[in-house]
Amino acid sequence: MGTCLLTVAFGLSMLGGCLARVVTVSPGPLIRVEGQSVSIRCDVNDYGGPREQDFEWMISRDSSAQRIKIISTFDAGYSHPSLSKRVASGDISVVRLQDNEVELKIAEAKALDAGSYWCQTPSTDSVISGNYEAQVQLTVIPNTLKVSPQAPPPVVPEGSDFTLSCNVTRELTHPTYLSVTWSVKKGGTSEDILTFGPQGDVAAGSKFARRYADGGIRLVPGKNGVFELVISRVTSSDEGSYECNGTEWTHENGGKWIKIVESTREMGTVAVTPTGQSLSVKASSSSSPSSATLLLTPGNALTLLCSVAADNLPALALEVTWLADGREIITMERSGVVISNTSSGGAQGKRGEATLERTGAGEYRLGVRGVSGEDGGAYTCRIRAFIEKEGRSAGGGGRWHMAAEKTSSPVTVKVSQIKPSFTLNLEPVLSPQMTADPTELACHVTNITHLPHGGRLGVTWEHTALPGIGDDPQSSHPIGSLDGSGNLLPGPTYSDRLKSGLLSLTRVQPNTFKLRFLRTKEIDMGQYACTVSAWSVNSQGDMVKTAEHQSSPHTVRWVTKRPSLNVVAKQIRAASVGGATFEMSCTVSTENLGEVGYSVLIQSQDSLESTVKTIMTLSPDSVLQHGGATDPGRRDSLVLTKSGPAEFRFRLAGVQLSDRGYYWCDITAWTKQQPGQTWTKATNAESNKVRIDFQENGPSFSIAIQSDESSVYPWETAKMECSLSVSGSSPKTGTTQDDLAYEVRWFFTRLRGGETTTQVASVDRFGVVRKEARNSSSDISIERKDTHTYMLNIHGSQDSDSGEYHCMATPWYLSASTGAWTQAGDLTSSRIFLTVRFAVWESLKLPLIYGLSASLGVGLFSLVLGLVCAQCCCRNTTHTPRSRNKLMDLEMD
Repeated sequence: MGTCLLTVAFGLSMLGGCLARVVTVSPGPLIRVEGQSVSIRCDVNDYGGPREQDFEWMISRDSSAQRIKIISTFDAGYSHPSLSKRVASGDISVVRLQDNEVELKIAEAKALDAGSYWCQTPSTDSVISGNYEAQVQLTVIPNTLKVSPQAPPPVVPEGSDFTLSCNVTRELTHPTYLSVTWSVKKGGTSEDILTFGPQGDVAAGSKFARRYADGGIRLVPGKNGVFELVISRVTSSDEGSYECNGTEWTHENGGKWIKIVESTREMGTVAVTPTGQSLSVKASSSSSPSSATLLLTPGNALTLLCSVAADNLPALALEVTWLADGREIITMERSGVVISNTSSGGAQGKRGEATLERTGAGEYRLGVRGVSGEDGGAYTCRIRAFIEKEGRSAGGGGRWHMAAEKTSSPVTVKVSQIKPSFTLNLEPVLSPQMTADPTELACHVTNITHLPHGGRLGVTWEHTALPGIGDDPQSSHPIGSLDGSGNLLPGPTYSDRLKSGLLSLTRVQPNTFKLRFLRTKEIDMGQYACTVSAWSVNSQGDMVKTAEHQSSPHTVRWVTKRPSLNVVAKQIRAASVGGATFEMSCTVSTENLGEVGYSVLIQSQDSLESTVKTIMTLSPDSVLQHGGATDPGRRDSLVLTKSGPAEFRFRLAGVQLSDRGYYWCDITAWTKQQPGQTWTKATNAESNKVRIDFQENGPSFSIAIQSDESSVYPWETAKMECSLSVSGSSPKTGTTQDDLAYEVRWFFTRLRGGETTTQVASVDRFGVVRKEARNSSSDISIERKDTHTYMLNIHGSQDSDSGEYHCMATPWYLSASTGAWTQAGDLTSSRIFLTVRFAVWESLKLPLIYGLSASLGVGLFSLVLGLVCAQCCCRNTTHTPRSRNKLMDLEMD
């Protein structure tokens, strides 16, 4: 034991001997600028004593000079008189950073602050070991940093470049380094653009990094401290006040760069002129530049010039488009690719062949050969100016954004020509006398003059409805047209009828056109007019429209008899209770209607003010559909059939409370112009409303409890039966075991008539049995004998099971009126008392038998043991007379 103590003491002494105080200061030498702040840190480690250590600072201005006391962490009067005022004013201070670390701070360094600084720590160690002071050299140099920026241009056109020039210098007396930073101020926020130095590296600001990487910002170092930053392709986001910051750095031991002085100068505010302000576009004729109107004859050549001017024109990529009456004729993209929007087909194909070329900077020439009458109009030149943004697109090229768009003033081009002349006569061939009669109109063209060789006629038919007929009687609707090539162009309203053959447009002779309705509708009544156009072949061989005349209108009408429809709803089967079947019929009678088909909507309302719901629909083609108000689970209970030519029947089986309300038929009559065609609506009507109204009286239940034996012996099984019965209206017609369920709970109390009861067990309506925790050793089970009878069994009954028992039941039944499970009121049975009897003879019989048997066994064992001992331990010996010679006897003994 003593050896172990000596070993531990020796180890502790060795450990203590290895600890040695270490005082360190900021690595030096330190170079700082006069007038700037100075911070020198000092810390101590591996020391003994209290955790918080004290520090003393001294300075020696040269190697041979005496140390001067500066400041101490524990002695307020420690400072030398020459420094006490600066310490008192806070110009020199010491700040404790941690228990073992402080920082000496000089707010404004002076030239006389240069020298060697000593940091000392008074000893708190039990054994003096290590170093108790550390020294660092501080050099204070004069502030010779100069930042001289050159003012940038105050206004820069969008898309051009501008240069930010800044001169940063200092007198090199010690190894210091320079860096220059450009920044822009927008509002109250300043953002760094780019920093160069102090190691010769370049760092772009977060918002300008991508632009610098893509070449949108370039650094151009110059001589004698001149640094230039070139910003290319400026946009409105480059507006702001620019600043130049010069910083002088020193590289201390340990690899740290220390900023010793900086200076920031404002360079000036730069505003970016949007391209749209300086962009101008002028369109003119090459033959008469000052004239805004140009007169040509068919076959001549058209030449127009587009002149573009802008302050930053070299920086712009232009997209030039010529338009005639607002329609694009030809476009030169910014890449120089020319796209002509004229072709041999379509509406644009009537014009002459157009060309577009660039003749100089900002000069573009449009040429159209072989003009015709369709080439006349107001010509304008539209310029879209694009500026390349910094960055690259996915394809590797520059990213462009449209800076401005301008359109020139129009130059009006007129092409003189002699138009064909003719007269029109519109007359009826067949006039309808009633609805569904055929109608035929003929448009005759006479007195045709000046129609060139190869010219043709086309026609357009239009219809204007009479007041009170149609949706928009004030406007004219095109029926269809035949162009110069004979192509049929149907109008949007009559397209289906033209395609089906119910309506036809024909040219029966070169100068006669006909319009024919196979079956005329009421909506066809109105005014009809034919517009005939003359077409000729232009120099490119295309058909162009040269003249157009419209006939006088012709009115088509007849006396109409309005069709009528009457619907009567009648209740066939009334639903007086839930689960019954409701049936009604709807009979239709019509007037002024021929052969029709009917569509039926069965609709309902909960009340006369509530929302209308659609139950079922039957189309004219006998397609049955269920409405959105129909429960998908009850669709088999809904039937809608056509029971006669004009009679429909609706049946709802198993009505519920939610079905109560008003029911009626909404019937629409439809007609067809001919077999295979689509149905056309004629008229519709609603029937009277039939009401479903009944009240539901739920079933009534009763409960009873009984037991075959009210007293049992211990360990016997006690049985109590809880019987339920239902009367009144049954829960559902044809009640089954699945339509009725009970929740049954059994309760127990020790005292006869006691109010405090304890739940023994329960079974929910899903058949899940739950038994409560009990103190008795007996077990309990619940048996469901049938739908209405539940049996409680107490197995191995004990005396603690004696007491009053009763059952409580909650009936659940499936309501025919709502189709949902409904909970009835709780039912509580009367109480029965269960007695567990105590049998005296039964309880004493076994102990008496065991006692008698034990007594008899012990008596027999005692008797046998006595006999054995008597035989083995008692011997029969012969008596020997005593000698008279006592001495001899004694001697013998």
